Amino acid sequence: MEKQKEELILELINALNNRDLERFREDFFEFHPIDQIEIFLTLDTEQRKILYSFISPREFAEIFQEMDLKLQKDVILELEDNYLIEMFNEMANDDLADLLEELPPDSIQKIIKDMDIEEAHEVKSLLTYAPETAGALMTTEFLAYKSTDTVASVLERIRQEAPDAETIYYLYIVNELDLLVGVLSLRDLIIAPLDKKIEDVMAIHVVSVNVDTDQEEVAHIIKKYNFLALPVIDNLGTLLGIITVDDVIDVLEEEATEDFAEISAARGAVDLEISPLVAARKRLPWLIILLFIGMVSATIIGRFEKVLETVAILTIFIPLIAGMGGNTGTQSLAVVVRGLALGEFDKEKVIYLLKREAITGVIMGTVCGAIVSILAQVIFGGNLVLGLIVGISLFFTIIVASLSGTIIPFIIHLFKIDPALASGPFITTINDIIGILIYFSIATKLLKFL
Repeated sequence: MEKQKEELILELINALNNRDLERFREDFFEFHPIDQIEIFLTLDTEQRKILYSFISPREFAEIFQEMDLKLQKDVILELEDNYLIEMFNEMANDDLADLLEELPPDSIQKIIKDMDIEEAHEVKSLLTYAPETAGALMTTEFLAYKSTDTVASVLERIRQEAPDAETIYYLYIVNELDLLVGVLSLRDLIIAPLDKKIEDVMAIHVVSVNVDTDQEEVAHIIKKYNFLALPVIDNLGTLLGIITVDDVIDVLEEEATEDFAEISAARGAVDLEISPLVAARKRLPWLIILLFIGMVSATIIGRFEKVLETVAILTIFIPLIAGMGGNTGTQSLAVVVRGLALGEFDKEKVIYLLKREAITGVIMGTVCGAIVSILAQVIFGGNLVLGLIVGISLFFTIIVASLSGTIIPFIIHLFKIDPALASGPFITTINDIIGILIYFSIATKLLKFL
């Protein structure tokens, strides 16, 4: 199948090079827009110019809005102004608004000024909403009908209006004041008697979100109800737009990337397009903070200098104790951050998780403590006390690390801060300190037996 696809692409490019318009269009539009983008990326500048002349702005809009931001910016520079503006007029207004948010203000003003008045108005309205809210995420291209309309009249209007809508799987029903009063699936509309009024066949319990709702909460609602789209209303209940599942997938990817960056203490620095200087500037603050926190470890070790002078062999196990504590805490952190991000926790589940992590810590601490205790004795000449010091220290370190990795993100969450800020490096550094403190405290108590 892949080989056949490659052969078709080669034929397609040959048709392009030979300026065979009919053959190119016939083959090109057999591909999915994502495949069309892959083909587009194989073309050089001259070939792209030919492609633009072969494809209308409306057709290219379908491809362009599936491109990533970097490619879109490159393509904008290649297109003639008239073609570009006409393509913008044909794009889904939410996709265009997302693009314009990334452009310089003067470019935004010029584009909006040159666009069709109606399209420009819709895009400008979307740009007024706060970033990462339902308003910024929604599209105003949806199907809405009056509750007093008949099934027959709505079916007739759908045939005319569907091409301009983002999705037609749900029809949203409003009253004479444009307040959202119901929803109707396309399936239910098709099987309903033609003479019935919409208010007689619609569902009146509509799940919706306010225009100011955070985009992450929107994603949770769509996931919870398994919706393909979700209506957006204002404080009065007026229907303003809809959010489709494809936009939510983008949100989930964005939120996952953000959480990954938080957990690795690299917020804002995961973008491959930024320069080394910018990446360093974004990552250094966390590293400097962690550096100062890490100095606590050095201070603790300094306080136990006499212990180390007496039994220097204890220094060998410092990295092991600190490392295992950090690793254990990061595992617990991952569980909590995921659960908080997905909204899975209530009071009962929090208590259950704390109990579970405590028991898990005891089990892991027992197993790892026993293993390291035996290994320490085998490697260092059967020194039973040394094995006990290292094993017991690791046992308590893992238990404490499991609990700290669970509790810290919950505490941060209570202060309305992203729990991912309890990042891996932060948890690791805290547990380094705790582990070393436990290790030397136990070593001091048992020092006389070494």
